[in-house]
Amino acid sequence: MGNGTSSAVYGLGFIGALIYYVQTAGSLLAILIGFLKALVWPAIIIYKLLGFL
Repeated sequence: MGNGTSSAVYGLGFIGALIYYVQTAGSLLAILIGFLKALVWPAIIIYKLLGFL
């Protein structure tokens, strides 16, 4: 039952990241890479935070 909140946060984060990456893309390949980055944005954040520690 507690999964709904985290799913909503991930979904909103995905949409926000996708909009950001698509707006900054200059080609079709960049849009595709932006879509893939938007899928894994939580993993990228955790990786950067652990690297900072």
